[in-house]
Amino acid sequence: MDPSEKILAHSDRLASFKHRDDTRQLGKWTQSRSRTGTARLARKLTHGGIAIAVILAVMIVVGLVIDGIGLTGLFIAAAVMLAAILFIGFRPEPAVKPVPAFSEDMSNKAVVQRLGTFLGRHRGQLPAAAGQKVSAIQAQLPMLEAQLADMPLLDPLAQDVRRLAGQHLPELIERYERVPPQYRREREGDGLSVDDRLVAGLEAAKVAIDDLGRRMSRQEMDEFETQGRFLESRYQDPDLRSGG
Repeated sequence: MDPSEKILAHSDRLASFKHRDDTRQLGKWTQSRSRTGTARLARKLTHGGIAIAVILAVMIVVGLVIDGIGLTGLFIAAAVMLAAILFIGFRPEPAVKPVPAFSEDMSNKAVVQRLGTFLGRHRGQLPAAAGQKVSAIQAQLPMLEAQLADMPLLDPLAQDVRRLAGQHLPELIERYERVPPQYRREREGDGLSVDDRLVAGLEAAKVAIDDLGRRMSRQEMDEFETQGRFLESRYQDPDLRSGG
């Protein structure tokens, strides 16, 4: 079974969990809202703390320069702190642009960049072992993008990369996220859990990307080897070197 087939097999297996729990969608929505709310609160607290620290630092500097800021200065500083906290607390979060849907007319470059964005958005929601695999795949993408830059869309190797990066790998992660968390560590008859299948699928994707990269580089490597042999035969000929 080649790496692409392994990814599809793991993805299809994850899809079999789709209807195991009638509360799947509600549970997923609630957990997603909880994670989002916690992250948003953490960001606001961090920004508020930084703002207060900056205001206090400015107060100290001004106090040293003018030999004290007095009661009026304290009121002004408190008002500025309150204004900063209110601004940070009620400022709307910037809208996050959704990852564009894959389409057959996307350029090769756009397909790889879309995968990079998708992995970056979803990495934090995956278990640690899967996150490490995602990081390894992300490290492969710049070279993959460069290799695909001038390759026609209909080239067989480009088509393989596009299917893997645009469809199979994102679908694997999306299907994993649809599985209720309480089922992800349960081991089945073959001894593998949903978490295990995700890690195995990501490893298969990493291997497939490396294999496709080597195959795309094969032509350049063959041409380089041919040129090297030509130079050896042309300039290592004793008669040519002596001018004969």
